[in-house]
Amino acid sequence: GTVKVGETILNSSTGKKIRLTKIFRMHADKRTPLDATAAGDIVAVVSSSPINTGDTLCDPKAPILLEKIQFPEPVVFVAVEPRTEAEQDALEDGLRKLAAEDPTFRVSVDETTNQTIIAGMGELHLEVLIRRLREELGVQALVGPPQVAYRETLRETVEVEERFERQTAGRGQYAHVIIRFEPLPRGSGFRFTDAIKEDEIPREYRAVVETTLRETLTNGPLAGYPLVDIGATLVGGSFHPVDSSEIAFRAAAAGALHKAYEEGTFDLLEPIMEGEVITPGEYLGEVLEDLSRRRGEIRELKSRGTVQIISVAVPLAETFGYATQLRSLTQGRASYTLRVTRYEVVPERLKEEIIRRRGY
Repeated sequence: GTVKVGETILNSSTGKKIRLTKIFRMHADKRTPLDATAAGDIVAVVSSSPINTGDTLCDPKAPILLEKIQFPEPVVFVAVEPRTEAEQDALEDGLRKLAAEDPTFRVSVDETTNQTIIAGMGELHLEVLIRRLREELGVQALVGPPQVAYRETLRETVEVEERFERQTAGRGQYAHVIIRFEPLPRGSGFRFTDAIKEDEIPREYRAVVETTLRETLTNGPLAGYPLVDIGATLVGGSFHPVDSSEIAFRAAAAGALHKAYEEGTFDLLEPIMEGEVITPGEYLGEVLEDLSRRRGEIRELKSRGTVQIISVAVPLAETFGYATQLRSLTQGRASYTLRVTRYEVVPERLKEEIIRRRGY
């Protein structure tokens, strides 16, 4: 198909019609205006309404919605703040624009410290965004050191029982739940299973239990990192026809989770990066020794002409500053590509140090 400047198209992701006011073919920072574009072209457009990354644009007469792109969760975060209070609004506006362009870039505010936290897919990713913030948007920000987005998980199955009873003037509060928490395979996230009979707890109260657990899992018992790869099965409980309420079951579910925190055993998980390091053969020894110090696991070593290709898995926490160190070891002649592929358990000796640094 073909679309021309001035035509109206459908953003099927939002259900809104938009008008294309301009079409450009992009080459670096040069823009060539076009009157129309055909299937297979890669172009930039200016439209009458905002378009977000991942939206599907199509002919209103033949609507189609392509599957949404699934973006990975950020693994590195840093704190940013304006140089002066007067620049706070400019910083927030700049970060909002960058986040709108890049779905893997997240901005949030830490409720404890009131700091603005930005998160991305790696140290280089955040460095590029901070540079864009300064050079393209004219916002000068103070940036803290990069931090790893650790996760926490349950090591062994634990079953807890929580009974919430309160008697106030008049009507009381009553809720009773028995929940079994168990570890799940890596990458499973959170899974809730309802395994009780219909007459034990009404359906609306069971839904409250699930919602409460999902909301509370954002703050784990070891160092306050989110809990992942954990299953919760509601295996029993009871209710009172008069005194039970959603508030009571919310309190019982939260109490059951905190009891599991006290009785269960938990592990700290860290993101693992995999990729290749390409180095001239004369520097191979120094590069391998440096990777070993960074807890790197060498998967494969291949030769291609005068260079050596090292397939490696290394914890993200050990890669900060690696680009500078690799250039120093190889006189700038080596290169590498790494991406986060999974989470693995942090060794016990490092786990205690990380928890201590977090103040837990």
